[in-house]
Amino acid sequence: MDKRQIIGLVLIFALFFLWSINNGKARKLAEAEKHYQDSIAQVKLDQHIADSLAQLPQTSGTAVEDVASNVTITNTVTDSLQDMRLRVQYGAFGGNATGEASSYVLENDKIKVTLSSKGAKVTEVLVKDHMRIVKDEEGNKVEEALYLMNDEKNRFSYLLPVKGVAGNVVDTEDLYFDAKQSGNSITFTAGDNGEFVQSYQLNEAYDLDYNINFSNQTGTYLNDKEVQLKWKNYLEKIELNDYFERFYSSVYFKESGEDSDYCNCRKSDIEVVDKEPIEWVAHVNQFFNTALMAEGTKFNYGEFETEVLDNEDSDLKLIKTELKIPSDVIADGAFPMKMYVGPNEFNVLKSYDVGLEEVIPFGRSLFGTINRWVIRPLFNFFDNIVHNKGIAIILMILLIKILLYPLTYKMLLSQAKMGALKPELQGLKDKYKDDPQTQQVETMKIYREYGVSPLGGCMPMLIQMPIWYALFRFFPASIGFRQESFLWATDLSSYDDLIQLGFNLPFGMGSHLSLFTLLWVITQLIYTYYNTRHMDMSANPAMKYIQYLMPVMFLAFFNQYASGLTVYMFFSNLFNIAQTIGTKKFVFNEDKLRQQLMANKLKPKKKSKFMQNIDAAMKAQQEAQKNGKKKK
Repeated sequence: MDKRQIIGLVLIFALFFLWSINNGKARKLAEAEKHYQDSIAQVKLDQHIADSLAQLPQTSGTAVEDVASNVTITNTVTDSLQDMRLRVQYGAFGGNATGEASSYVLENDKIKVTLSSKGAKVTEVLVKDHMRIVKDEEGNKVEEALYLMNDEKNRFSYLLPVKGVAGNVVDTEDLYFDAKQSGNSITFTAGDNGEFVQSYQLNEAYDLDYNINFSNQTGTYLNDKEVQLKWKNYLEKIELNDYFERFYSSVYFKESGEDSDYCNCRKSDIEVVDKEPIEWVAHVNQFFNTALMAEGTKFNYGEFETEVLDNEDSDLKLIKTELKIPSDVIADGAFPMKMYVGPNEFNVLKSYDVGLEEVIPFGRSLFGTINRWVIRPLFNFFDNIVHNKGIAIILMILLIKILLYPLTYKMLLSQAKMGALKPELQGLKDKYKDDPQTQQVETMKIYREYGVSPLGGCMPMLIQMPIWYALFRFFPASIGFRQESFLWATDLSSYDDLIQLGFNLPFGMGSHLSLFTLLWVITQLIYTYYNTRHMDMSANPAMKYIQYLMPVMFLAFFNQYASGLTVYMFFSNLFNIAQTIGTKKFVFNEDKLRQQLMANKLKPKKKSKFMQNIDAAMKAQQEAQKNGKKKK
């Protein structure tokens, strides 16, 4: 035979071999299907026999015994068929595929945890030292117990890689676990030989030691497949004012060696992590969270999703988390975790030493740092002394004003000097009333000649800007202000609604007026008046009106804001007004200031590079303006 004939024969034998293998598999499938159909036919036949015998006259005991015998046969066959189906679908877990769900409780002074044997999962957690406030049908505020993880639509289950079952996956959501409880510990077991175990141990505070264990001695699992955790959580509206709760609720997660990250809080979002191990994940409301922390081996994949729900929905958001546990965990047998269910208290979360405190939305970068390590400790210091959140805010304002007074003094001194130069400035207005550009240039010359800096009042405001921005995040993010009252405000983490209107205001202001916000607007207008009455704004008159208009415009924004911030802003303005009036009345002497300015005029002046550039720019602008007039 030549080479081509040999190749042809080899191909024929290879095709025949493949056909034999495929035909064998098809024959086995056909035999299994035939056995299944035969079993069904046998059940129908036995039932038909039983029905026929039941219609016979009961004249002898033999007939009755025959009927009973046939019914027993029928039930036995039916049970066998059901067991076979469950074994095909669930493998070693077929015995746990039917049953009734039972509830179990673990409880300490902080939380009460209810678990179900169906899925071996937590079905609700009562947080004992916090309450939920709702409005009844008459609009009155009433307290209710506060629960987490209690939505019936929630899901928390594992997809186990089991050999020989449909899709090679068994969902623990479908299984009824055998439970054994001892005090605040409970163990849920599933499988013919305990192939999958979930155990919970409630500790003294808000966390549980939560472990899953695998037994693969009978070869139940596929060793090269990962275990998936599917977690779906509907975040309920807990706060009476869900304005901030809606924006601050999300899913947070932390990769090894990285800062924590989160899905977008204001719109639906998906984040996938597949490069670095994942240390923990947390489903976060404004003031509470449910977190799962890996304590040994880390999760090796994570997919996190937030779905923003309609405002009319009873829930805020749907949070979906998919985690994967490495396949070698099945061989190792254990995957230890810790579950936290409770409030977003900074020191409590920080005690886990995994960065879990970063779920508190204090802000990122500079502002978050100021909140965590400056404002928060400072506020807690005063609160521990007076045990009143509102007074602690006032004491914090007082300390900040004292520390910044040297800069405030310079600002007020600069304003007083400009006030003392009012005769000279008025002369410029009269002389160059038709030439605002020249008037501006000559005004700057006078300031330089008399040693006055018009920018001297900017430094205190620039110093305070980071503090102001940090405070915007601090008050609505700090659980310490939640449901804490001060004067007429009943909750410093939400707006004060002393003035109820019964109708909605425009621009999303709600159906109320915040009294602290109104007081802030009034004091801001007064403070603006005292700060600007000696300032020359003839070059830009619109600025004078904008300064008075801005606080009124911000009324729409702050009317919905946390009253802790508006308390801070109102009392801060009171201190500012008191400092301004007191310093100008009791510290400064206008005659002495004028004498000092006249002395400054006689001193030789050296123009800085910066001022030279400003003068050059202003002269160029004047020339351009003159040339424009000549062309006309």
